[in-house]
Amino acid sequence: MHLSVILFCALWSAALADASDDYELMYVNMDNEIFNDLQPTEDPTLCSCRREHSEWDKLFIMLENSQMREGMLLQATDDVLRGELQRLHAELARLAGSLGRPCAPAIPAEAGLAATLDQLLQASRDLSRRLARLEAAEARRPEPAGCAWDALREELRLAQDDLSALRGWASGRRLPAGCETAILFPMRSKKIFGSVHPIRPMRLESFSACIWVKATDVLNKTILFSYGTKRNPYEIQLYLSSRSVVLVVGGEENKLVADTVVSPGRWTHLCGTWDSEQGRASLWADSEPVAATVGKAPSHVIPEGGILQLGQEKNGCCVGGGFDETLAFSGKLTGFNIWDRVLSKEEIRETRAEESCHIRGNVVGWGVTEMQPHGGAQFIS
Repeated sequence: MHLSVILFCALWSAALADASDDYELMYVNMDNEIFNDLQPTEDPTLCSCRREHSEWDKLFIMLENSQMREGMLLQATDDVLRGELQRLHAELARLAGSLGRPCAPAIPAEAGLAATLDQLLQASRDLSRRLARLEAAEARRPEPAGCAWDALREELRLAQDDLSALRGWASGRRLPAGCETAILFPMRSKKIFGSVHPIRPMRLESFSACIWVKATDVLNKTILFSYGTKRNPYEIQLYLSSRSVVLVVGGEENKLVADTVVSPGRWTHLCGTWDSEQGRASLWADSEPVAATVGKAPSHVIPEGGILQLGQEKNGCCVGGGFDETLAFSGKLTGFNIWDRVLSKEEIRETRAEESCHIRGNVVGWGVTEMQPHGGAQFIS
């Protein structure tokens, strides 16, 4: 009995041992198959797939990056410049539209005109600064290929032309610095002139005469002011001839001419001086000497008792008599003064400075001497 039990146990242990060996062998074989599938080589080190760039490759990459950045900068500059130009054109169109609207009644229109012109000039200054910035950007920018930049430059030029036209219009509408009134001569007519009654007699051995003038148009002889007597209608004259200015003292044979100093439609400040000691005469335009000579009516004395007038010459026995419409002035005059001496260079320049219309001559003083417009001439402000 006991022997049978012992024999059974021995057989059972042997069977279990065989099963264990078979399992371990199967596990080892499966493990080897998985390992062999995942690791085909004995060297576990991974290879690097990145290749070192050559010097030429690096150079081409730098060029590509540079061209890309340049293209982005050019595109950004185009966008900025075109945006600025569009705003400029819109603002110029708005200004032109506001100036083209019909005016209000007379007194409010005069009061509002000054404010409108101030706004216009301020806008023109702002536009000038913006155009300067655009031109500076253009100068710094490299020249791109194609015609796009030529078109942009042409738009800039057109904007500058529009701005110049607006600025010229504004400067033509405003009075000179420090002047609040002017005399308007609306057309050339033998009936339109201004009579002047000096503060003191016009007996002069020397003089200086200054005036602001903006002529509508100029013929061969367009009188700015004239002083004459029954004996000599041409004692003193200042007149325009084409683009020139002419000073006459003591007669038509004593002329001093300065060429190309006056442009119709633009305010110009003119001065003429003379003294009898040597007959020295001079002409000034916008505070600069433009002509000078000696020997013009030396030792002559301008007599008193004559007639002084603006916009015409005395050509008859009385005020307004014998006027010639071809000699008449059309435009605006202001700041008319006469002194009984020759002004210095510094004094002449002061007559054109910021307070020019507040400087008074001691023979004729603008704003204090009686001046009467006739025949349609009128004071304006």
